[in-house]
Amino acid sequence: MARTKEFDPDRVLQRAMELFWERGYEATSMADLVTHLGIGRASLYSTFGSKHDLYLAALRRYLRHSEAGFVSALAQPGPALPALRAFVQSWVTEALTDPQHRGCFVVNAAVELSGRDSEVARQVEASWSVVETAVLSSLLRAQAQGELAADKDPHEIAHFLLVVMQGVRVIARAAPEAARLEATARLALAALE
Repeated sequence: MARTKEFDPDRVLQRAMELFWERGYEATSMADLVTHLGIGRASLYSTFGSKHDLYLAALRRYLRHSEAGFVSALAQPGPALPALRAFVQSWVTEALTDPQHRGCFVVNAAVELSGRDSEVARQVEASWSVVETAVLSSLLRAQAQGELAADKDPHEIAHFLLVVMQGVRVIARAAPEAARLEATARLALAALE
């Protein structure tokens, strides 16, 4: 007869995500995971597989939760540019109000692992594609509604905003200085005028 799990796998995955997000993949040992998650090593392996498998599951969890919110916010009916401006500004606000300076889990994964881990690289690129597509859709809608000048290239602006926003998240991890990030947001938003 199979034993029932004495823990909630979803809750454990959430806690693993938080630990990987804070420390990174390499700096988080299996012993750290066992201690932080409060479950045995054998239970961890039987439920999630290897440390790498658990990391990928944590990254996918982060992506599901983070992408749903901003895609929904950018897809709301009505004027598109105010939502897009709020979206860009939210990245700066998030960076400045994160007391742990964790940055973005996706950016952290890209910097730490994507150059040598093809599955992480695939997840990171897929995430950035979702962000860029949501921004592009918002820009195309703004242009169709007359909010964005006809001579602006929505594809170029979407590429630019993606790179700027990811840069904000890198800075957020290292040195989130308000004046620097707010100036960056102002210049990025000027591309929408």
